[in-house]
Amino acid sequence: MGLFGSLFSRFSKNKATPEEREDFRKILIESDIGPRFTDEILEVLAKTGGESLQDAIVQKILASLTDRPRGVAISPGNLTTILMVGVNGTGKTTSSAKLAQLYRGQGLKVMLAAADTFRAAAVDQLQTWGSRIDVPVITGKERSDPAAVSFDAATRAKQEGYDVLIIDTAGRLHTKDNLMAELSKVKRVVEKVTPIQEVLFVLDGTTGQNGITQAKSFAESIALTGIIVTKVDGSTKGGIALATERELQVPIKFVGTGEASSDISPFEPHSYLVGLFT
Repeated sequence: MGLFGSLFSRFSKNKATPEEREDFRKILIESDIGPRFTDEILEVLAKTGGESLQDAIVQKILASLTDRPRGVAISPGNLTTILMVGVNGTGKTTSSAKLAQLYRGQGLKVMLAAADTFRAAAVDQLQTWGSRIDVPVITGKERSDPAAVSFDAATRAKQEGYDVLIIDTAGRLHTKDNLMAELSKVKRVVEKVTPIQEVLFVLDGTTGQNGITQAKSFAESIALTGIIVTKVDGSTKGGIALATERELQVPIKFVGTGEASSDISPFEPHSYLVGLFT
């Protein structure tokens, strides 16, 4: 049963009692949807009962999300460059490899760039993934300029006719201005060679309301085109993903559900919500 399924089973015939509405409020807050979003959903709960309740709440949430495209426009024969950004520990490197595997499985020619040059472990991790999924990984010397590694990768990807270049950047604290400026530099340098079509913010699905603050800080430094939500499994409450999209109006594009290279899928809002509410 999903996050709210036990509550909906109570409301299938009658409107919620005050006590049940308070239970619902508590679960919504604990799911990291946020207080304002919670109040709006509770307004629906107060007005609607019976079998139509779930659909009414799903439609309310869907209406608050962005209408921007959720897909990544890949044009075979033309290089599509994806920049992966986010704070430490959210799963950027694993998500980069998962995307590479996803696109390689579609018959596309894919390259990875290890621009997290300050952590040898991150470079090693991406190289291990690259070997596992048979995708080349461009690296530089330890502590070399991340922008230089990204530039080299973009140059080679363009010259050698790759379809997709995925640049794995270093995890950085959103409160460190110098690190955020470095990220902007990576984008500027790469775009001397080829446009960056996607800047994907990797959001840990278990991070809580701080995830919105993190995403806002990144959006102020570099224009985000999409969100990848990671660590989404049976124990993840899932509300923070919806709250972040609602706040920034930046679309969730992918959801990561495990550690295997195939554990990533395009985000489908209606299915995601039904999973929470049934």
